[in-house]
Amino acid sequence: MKQHQHGTEPSPASLGPDPSPPEDYGVKPETLRRATLAGFAGTVVEWFDFAVYGFMAPIIAQTFFASESVVVSLLQTFAVFAVAFALRPVGGALFGMLGDRLGRKQVLITTVLLMSGSTAVIGLLPGYQQIGVWAAVLLTLARCAQGLSAGGEYAGAVTYVIEHAPAHQRARWGSAMPTATFFAFAVAALLSFLLSAGLGQSAMEQWGWRIPFLVAAPLGLVAFWIRRHLDESPLFQEIKDSTAAPEHAPLRTTLAEQGKPMLILGGYISLTALSFYIFSTYMTTFLRNVVGMDATSVLLSNVIALSCAAVLAPFVGILCDRIGRRRTMFASVFLLILTAYPGYLLASSGTFGGALGGQIMIMLGTVSANVVTAVLLTEVFPTRVRYTAAGITYNISYALFGGTAPFIATLLIDLTGSPMAPAVYLTAIAVGAFVAAMLLPETSGRRLGAGVDEGSITTAAEPGPR
Repeated sequence: MKQHQHGTEPSPASLGPDPSPPEDYGVKPETLRRATLAGFAGTVVEWFDFAVYGFMAPIIAQTFFASESVVVSLLQTFAVFAVAFALRPVGGALFGMLGDRLGRKQVLITTVLLMSGSTAVIGLLPGYQQIGVWAAVLLTLARCAQGLSAGGEYAGAVTYVIEHAPAHQRARWGSAMPTATFFAFAVAALLSFLLSAGLGQSAMEQWGWRIPFLVAAPLGLVAFWIRRHLDESPLFQEIKDSTAAPEHAPLRTTLAEQGKPMLILGGYISLTALSFYIFSTYMTTFLRNVVGMDATSVLLSNVIALSCAAVLAPFVGILCDRIGRRRTMFASVFLLILTAYPGYLLASSGTFGGALGGQIMIMLGTVSANVVTAVLLTEVFPTRVRYTAAGITYNISYALFGGTAPFIATLLIDLTGSPMAPAVYLTAIAVGAFVAAMLLPETSGRRLGAGVDEGSITTAAEPGPR
């Protein structure tokens, strides 16, 4: 096996594409598929659990918060939504350091169990009428546990999968994780739609809303069973087995060494985070509370749009491997700048076709941003600190721009009186993401081994295989 030992490799400026197939690390095609399936399955469970809260936000507002104002209750509900995101950077740092020290596998098993358990607890909590303000307190604690889990999940899953993948197909295999998130949101929306249509509004408000949360328990056990049979990532195992490899860097050292690339990449991920939650979670609230559409039509349109996103993501991954990361980033930025306002304008028409068409428009740039982000999280950082650096970068961006998206969108509409305010907000963030994309080099095909890619992110790498 070829050893990538610290201090023995060429400088980053001389690094070319690494066309080596995964078999160089002892990874057979069936192992790669099994690793991808495990990452996909666990991520579906994680994000199904996280998505249910967003889809049930209007009912949760009535159940756990006492206010005569619908807007105030929604803001309180979305504030708790944002609190979970505030814990995600903590989870990213905590589980990231554990993943870089102990391995990817054990951490990914822990995160999926924590997420499914905390989600099931939400489904069992009594409401405000039963225990008063303690209902909101317990809900917040459960959401904090969800946030910790989610903080360690996504960066770890993409790291684990892409560390198995051949250099010229990283985006293709890495796209399984964005596919899993869109699929999970689609399943959560579909279940919410079926329950809403089958039970009726009254039953949904009384007890039906609890069902999607309780489904988390068996799903989590399935994901646990799949992940516990995995092998460790070959790149992490290589570091662990090499006596010349450096110990995992402490958090302070990781921030000092990787602070610049973390900041630049985080600037781009701000668009990934905002577009995802504006498209997936907030859109249903916008269509119901602002446009005034019925819940059944809203959820059905959202299911279709999210399903289209899940289908499109693998094709974007293949395209990203062909054209490179920078072109994919620029495409996502321009797509969202061009479609955000028209998309929301079309969705606000109040018709099912308009709602679906508006979501499809915004979906194109959202999928592109999510796919390229998945592979960038792995290619930007060296193996010895990858889980930690990627987890912190990803989750801080999602805490600032993803978790706050429904709250800020609701607040902007209330302050301005314009239903187009979320679209303007999304467009502004897209402009900022363009600046960050300009600062990132082409990382396609870059070597991922320990000590190979530890130079400055501003050092250009040759484009990967086309």
